[in-house]
Amino acid sequence: MSEERRVIHEITPLMGKDVLYIADRHKKEFTYPIHSHEVYELNFVERAKGVKRIVGDSSEVIGDYDLVLITSPDLEHVWEQHECTSDDIREVTIQFDFNMTNENIFGRNPFMSMRKMMTEAKKGLCFPLSAIMKVYTQLDTLSTIKDGFYAVMQFMTILYELSKCDGARTLASSSFAKIVVEDDSRRILKVKNYISKNYMDEIRLATLSDMAGMSPSAFSRFFKLHTGRNLSEYIIDIRLGYASRMLVDTARSISEISFDCGFNNLSNFNRIFKKKKECSPSEFRENYHKTRVII
Repeated sequence: MSEERRVIHEITPLMGKDVLYIADRHKKEFTYPIHSHEVYELNFVERAKGVKRIVGDSSEVIGDYDLVLITSPDLEHVWEQHECTSDDIREVTIQFDFNMTNENIFGRNPFMSMRKMMTEAKKGLCFPLSAIMKVYTQLDTLSTIKDGFYAVMQFMTILYELSKCDGARTLASSSFAKIVVEDDSRRILKVKNYISKNYMDEIRLATLSDMAGMSPSAFSRFFKLHTGRNLSEYIIDIRLGYASRMLVDTARSISEISFDCGFNNLSNFNRIFKKKKECSPSEFRENYHKTRVII
């Protein structure tokens, strides 16, 4: 097997001078393969319980409703039929071609929450049912709006409402999605950057706590309080993200990848990977290699 990526890079229907493309479809099954695309995407599905959603190195079986925002051109994603038995799945796909980097507008209220959400969505952002229900009416009627201006305004309202909701969570790991690590704590950011650059080596708590100017026990508590995650779990997730990316992008053996990502025991790597991803490394690779290369 070559080291080509076997993921379709989709040519989006969003063309020319349009900033918004809306597809409202009813289907019996998902058949489109794993893919990525240059434009941003908000994807809503309903009556789809049992479908498997893959975004980067995240794989989850969804319930009746699912709403995900993706703002990275390199983040692979797909909704697979899996165990879904519904014969009337609805999928509303909204692709849009505008960003929020203009500080003069989007760096100010009321747009700041939307800008933050768009940044988080580079890893794929999944919204809770409460948020979906809040924007359901707007999603439900968006494709019926004939005037492009009013469609864009309604879509902006959807984005704004979603940006104000609690409970949204990122899907792909930052290491898989190739996202620059950010944090509002200088000490935590320094440690995160060190981990990202040295994930392949042994990482000692004493080294990290020294960087933060704290005792090991105090730093462990500080890290958990600030990030909501144990330090050891964070390091494992970073390593798994890099390993998952190598499984997709290269033809290297699983053994090579495990050792190059800081796991000094292959069986331990396989066990942790399956626990976290609910599939083996070889199964994960196969999920990405179901489709042929399209250039």
